[in-house]
Amino acid sequence: MKVKSLLERFLTFCIQENFHRVLMVVGVLLLISAAAISQLETDVSFLDGLWWSVVTLTTVGYGDISPATLGGRLIAVFLMLFGIGVLGTLSATLAGFLVEKRIKEDRGMGSYDYSRHIIICGWNQRAEFILSELREDPLNAESPIVVVANLDAKPVDDDHVFLVRGDTTEENFERANLREAETVIILGEDRLDESARDAKAVLTTLTVEDLNPDVYTIVELSDERNVRHCERANANEIIVQSELNSSLIARSALNHGISNVICELLRYNMGNELFKLKVPGSMVGKAFVDIMVEMKKRHSSILLGVQRGGEGTVLSNPPEDYQIEGDDFLIFIAPSRPQLA
Repeated sequence: MKVKSLLERFLTFCIQENFHRVLMVVGVLLLISAAAISQLETDVSFLDGLWWSVVTLTTVGYGDISPATLGGRLIAVFLMLFGIGVLGTLSATLAGFLVEKRIKEDRGMGSYDYSRHIIICGWNQRAEFILSELREDPLNAESPIVVVANLDAKPVDDDHVFLVRGDTTEENFERANLREAETVIILGEDRLDESARDAKAVLTTLTVEDLNPDVYTIVELSDERNVRHCERANANEIIVQSELNSSLIARSALNHGISNVICELLRYNMGNELFKLKVPGSMVGKAFVDIMVEMKKRHSSILLGVQRGGEGTVLSNPPEDYQIEGDDFLIFIAPSRPQLA
């Protein structure tokens, strides 16, 4: 799909820059030279003449075929002198296409056809932190991430981050290939007040869910009162920034040091981390408490809960006799991602 899109853009560029005419001139020049040299040189066939024309035009000069007659040498002189200009035009046009493509991508004017990628709506310091955390995960170290934001240029030096410049409109989501994205993260715009910030986040969520109801949507809000609006827009996860910070501070006041534990679990490369993995066939049908003991013994992990399906209901600390089902996912704490079998 990506190759097809790139080919279409290249063909459009060729037409705009008359690149096809340059190719035609090169082709005609090679054919005429090959025909002429094969007629003037008795021991040179047309195919050998075509080979000689390509070698001469590109100034490689292998020397395996060389004209001996005066007419053949005149053809060679003409081809070398005229070919330099044609070849230079050809090289400059190709270089122009590649440079233009890179400039457009860096300035957010390109379109992308990635699948199962992540889209980040908006850019701020929190977005930088989110990106750095995603890159810490080996599974997402090189996964494509498309940023949709009003930026003049790509915000980070990352070959796998791409910018779509502009607001979170349907057109820009099409350029980011939202229809095949796996996750969309919608961040609040810090330049707006809390009311306008949340209103834009809800509107963006509505647009995202309308274009791709299957995409997993994570929304950041400033005011808890707007959560119900986001729920009506079918957001999968809603994070209230002020509420989360306040709850963490309150818990730390009641239980000193608990914020350090939570921060360790939420950040990569800081001790133990949170993981979610599909239940292997060997664990299906077992009781939750048995899986908990098995995870601790075999993987030094602490089982916290179970999720019904990849995006279903999360049961934190379910009853000990809860039976693990085939479509469940295990949520647990571990020092590293284990390989369940």
